[in-house]
Amino acid sequence: MKSHFILLIIVLFGVLLGRCQGGLTKNFYKKKCPDAEQIIKTATEKHVSKNPILAAKFLRMHFHDCFVRGCDGSILLNSSSNTAEKDAVPNLTLSGFDVIDDIKAQVEKKCPGVVSCADVLALAARDSVSFPFQKPLWKVPTGRRDGRVSRIAEAMAQIPSPFSDFKTLARSYASKGLSVHDLVVLSGGHTIGIGHCNLFSSRLYNFTGKGDQDPSLNKAYANFLKTKCRSLSDTTTIVEIDPRSSLNFDNNYYHVLKRNMGLFQSDAALLTDKKALKSVNEMLNPSKFFQEFAISMQKMGAIGVLTGNAGEIRNKCSVVN
Repeated sequence: MKSHFILLIIVLFGVLLGRCQGGLTKNFYKKKCPDAEQIIKTATEKHVSKNPILAAKFLRMHFHDCFVRGCDGSILLNSSSNTAEKDAVPNLTLSGFDVIDDIKAQVEKKCPGVVSCADVLALAARDSVSFPFQKPLWKVPTGRRDGRVSRIAEAMAQIPSPFSDFKTLARSYASKGLSVHDLVVLSGGHTIGIGHCNLFSSRLYNFTGKGDQDPSLNKAYANFLKTKCRSLSDTTTIVEIDPRSSLNFDNNYYHVLKRNMGLFQSDAALLTDKKALKSVNEMLNPSKFFQEFAISMQKMGAIGVLTGNAGEIRNKCSVVN
């Protein structure tokens, strides 16, 4: 009898854990704003249908938000003195803030002061990437509240760099409660989007400071990149991270990576560790990738969230109330 009672407790705990991540729950707005998630989905899809690159922009914005102070919408805050997270070098190429503001405004019309900007961003990231599939690719429990602090120094220190080696990346992810497997899986988000030349041109022209090329980079691919990025000083030219597939969310990134065509040094770094390489090989299976990406995105989306009475619900995403 006692053993059955203990088993029941374990099962119930597992169910509750599946429904609640870091204080987040499914259908958090069901009572106060039952149409919230549909409003966000409709508004997001309207914008993405006109500008498909928004999927990559929102995914990256959500990632950068979660890695600094947790997923609290602090990446969305403006600063008159250029000292907010969005003013940090890694965030200067982020865009789409105006679209997030518009999506938030649509929700505010229906339910003022109820839905957080942090949740709007988390849902918009999911809905934009999922749009071509016409079904949600991962679950987004809600109930995040918005932070009141946004510091450039924290963004500079905590957002993983495209120049990072494996050990640095692994430490960064571990500090957020994410595993090496999560690192590999979330890197698969690079299957959509673009990269600026200055974030990888050192691999082409000055890898060790002697005017040399990164020997691990596919030579044919390096020659192609040199036709796009003519010098180390090019800060404006952009290149697809996943060649010829930058608008298609799939597992092609890993096939490219295995051919030594990872664009950033941080991409190539995934091949330098046995455990990471094992995960890379697993992600060559498309079904496995979609399954694991959904799990890792849920984990990332729950990093350091503010819930309950912590933080606030911003009226406008760019300013605290």
